[in-house]
Amino acid sequence: MKAAVWYGKKDIRVEERELPKIGSNEIKINVAWAGICGSDLHEYSHGPIQIPVEKEDPLTGKKAPLTLGHEFAGVVEEVGDKVTRYKKGDRVTVNPSITYGVKEDHLDIYDGYAAVGLHTDGAFADQVIVDEKSVYSVPDHLSLEDGALIEPMAVGVQAMKEVNLTIGQTVAVVGAGPIGLLTIIAAKAAGASKIIALDLSETRLQKAKELGATHIINSGEQDPVTAVKEIVPDGVDATFEVAGIEATFNQSVKMTGLRGIVNVVSIFAKPILFNPLNLTQSGVKITSTYAYEPITFQQTIDMMANGQLKPQGIVTGRIELDDIVEAGFEVLSNDKTQAKILVGISKEK
Repeated sequence: MKAAVWYGKKDIRVEERELPKIGSNEIKINVAWAGICGSDLHEYSHGPIQIPVEKEDPLTGKKAPLTLGHEFAGVVEEVGDKVTRYKKGDRVTVNPSITYGVKEDHLDIYDGYAAVGLHTDGAFADQVIVDEKSVYSVPDHLSLEDGALIEPMAVGVQAMKEVNLTIGQTVAVVGAGPIGLLTIIAAKAAGASKIIALDLSETRLQKAKELGATHIINSGEQDPVTAVKEIVPDGVDATFEVAGIEATFNQSVKMTGLRGIVNVVSIFAKPILFNPLNLTQSGVKITSTYAYEPITFQQTIDMMANGQLKPQGIVTGRIELDDIVEAGFEVLSNDKTQAKILVGISKEK
């Protein structure tokens, strides 16, 4: 089969690979659509960050070279002899999280974590093999293209849970890339009264407004903290840092109100400096969103199915697997008007 394999920084190769025989509890999926995630882009531009290189990942027993891709949906091709919930022909998506599974769900995702497509072979390929427990049905009235958006949308939904957002509260989203846009969609669904999007790209800011932001701020034209406090004088209740650089982290702390909360959703490629006194003097708390609980993944599917969450507007491009480097990773690296690029494998609906 054809697969896009990560060998190192700026080294992804589309090549032929053999799939192993599926295990008793595993499912082989014909991939229809797969999204390029910011995590994938970080591995391409700056990696290795999460991909195991020198030794095998303790959860998966795998190391590079690995096939990328963890946002996807497709059709079941084959099931292991102990699989009971799915059969050939079922339309499915996958929660790519791989955990030890020995703690409660809200702790489990932080107690040693790996992911399909980062710590073992993923879905930028004709087919992928996953454990049955990771598989979820795609409702009939959602397309498989929609199914490829469930995983990143779940990140936004979990982000709302991490800050305990309640109806009427105010939020700032610093960074209007794909996950930032999905965070905006989730904040709107959660009932935020003011959703302030900040970015350097006017195109991304207009997309943010289209998807639910009530206010937009170009951080290159205005001081971000001052601009936010012109809208919410005491600072916002919650800020989502979705840019992943030192300046935006520090700005996020300063634009958050007293005893508010900053949720770091982005993946930082390198360490940063910040002054803890900014926390001490404001009571601002820091939390993070890395993955999502299984219930959040199912809730995301349900909310997309009933129309409460509509992430389809973040898609800005659809490409072929053969073109994933030039038309995918390179475009996302250099063109900040792009948001989510989907890779069509079988392109089944």
